[in-house]
Amino acid sequence: MIRTLFRPATFRLAMASTTPVSVRAFSTFPTRFQLLNKNDHLFKYLHEKTPVVTKFTEDHEWVNLYDDDSAFVGITQYAAQALGDVTYVDLPEVGDRVSKGEPFGSVESVKSSADVYSPVDGEVVGVNLGLESEPGTLNHDPTVEGWIVHIKLDDAKQITESETLLDEAQYVKFVEEEEDH
Repeated sequence: MIRTLFRPATFRLAMASTTPVSVRAFSTFPTRFQLLNKNDHLFKYLHEKTPVVTKFTEDHEWVNLYDDDSAFVGITQYAAQALGDVTYVDLPEVGDRVSKGEPFGSVESVKSSADVYSPVDGEVVGVNLGLESEPGTLNHDPTVEGWIVHIKLDDAKQITESETLLDEAQYVKFVEEEEDH
């Protein structure tokens, strides 16, 4: 995600307080909306399903794979802290195709603007419209209520067999090394 945001001088200041706890894996706690709306397409993911695996990118996105070959994508807590107060989120449309390594949206904050890159190939089957009215959700809850897109994957192996996606331990190590530079 935030390839242009992480310039050494400004980055170190914003990220000095990041800990392994703040880059924890995605957990599945329901939002108030999904608690009330059992017809919402996310209900089964938040209440009935558990992610098969969670991976991270070096651009600070997370991707959660589910057993139906779909995935949720968002930005990490680390990225959210680096951005500062998010003021606007540009979302793709349901039905859009996304390609690994290509931007599918952007996030704007009081500090900067950054593209959000897709870690996978597939079709957007859901977007978090709540981010349009409450973009600050990315700051206080980027890995649960702040998910950005739900993608039907072309092939789940692009996550499970990826050599470029990081598991949580690798991501934490990557962040620590990035902070040292």
